[in-house]
Amino acid sequence: MGSHGQGLLLVYCLLLAFASGLVLSRVPHVQGEQQEWEGTEELPSPPDHAERAEEQHEKYRPSQDQGLPASRCLRCCDPGTSMYPATAVPQINITILKGEKGDRGDRGLQGKYGKTGSAGARGHTGPKGQKGSMGAPGERCKSHYAAFSVGRKKPMHSNHYYQTVIFDTEFVNLYGHFNMFTGKFYCYVPGIYFFSLNVHTWNQKETYLHIMKNEEEVVILFAQVGDRSIMQSQSLMLELREQDQVWVRLYKGERENAIFSEELDTYITFSGYLVKHATEP
Repeated sequence: MGSHGQGLLLVYCLLLAFASGLVLSRVPHVQGEQQEWEGTEELPSPPDHAERAEEQHEKYRPSQDQGLPASRCLRCCDPGTSMYPATAVPQINITILKGEKGDRGDRGLQGKYGKTGSAGARGHTGPKGQKGSMGAPGERCKSHYAAFSVGRKKPMHSNHYYQTVIFDTEFVNLYGHFNMFTGKFYCYVPGIYFFSLNVHTWNQKETYLHIMKNEEEVVILFAQVGDRSIMQSQSLMLELREQDQVWVRLYKGERENAIFSEELDTYITFSGYLVKHATEP
């Protein structure tokens, strides 16, 4: 038992001793009254109700010259002094009996989780918030374009060496990426490109050309010798890096090789355009 429990036990003992003293002091007085009643004579027959009430009132009403009898019953409403003298209750300072604070106990085990309650009603819509601050400016929108379309109105015959097909008519040349003097397209915007070549064959002559990427033969456009001339075409897609070159080459003259055109019409065309920039996802 701690020092705090011992202090409480001492207080209970003091209060019990005080109550026992009051009871013991009352016992002789009650016994004296009982002996006094036993020594008296036999009481006469009781009168009627009204007379008995008046006699009792006269009997117990105190006179001016006499004090209260030593031993008689008193009503709580009768004037006079108290039957029992007031006894002062001893005051005990509880603070001196308080012990030192004990150590903190161990933490108990966690209890079981309760049942999940039902979902509450949806709350009211809150007020509209204030307008946010302006964000930082974004990067400038970048649009990438590259396209060209050129033609040739003069016929061309093979020679003892390879020849670059030079074009004399410009239909579209965006940003001048196709050089009309060298007959080559120069890549300034890397990405995927589409190219198309159309020529008119010459009857009784062979048609033999290549679409070149830098110095590499990529695809061939070929037509055998025939009695009549026809339109022949070739197309492809290439992935180009910056400064790559695409151009058309006429095969050298091991066999008679030619493409037909005239000043009044354009029979030979070469076109290309950017499909997808290299930086796009």
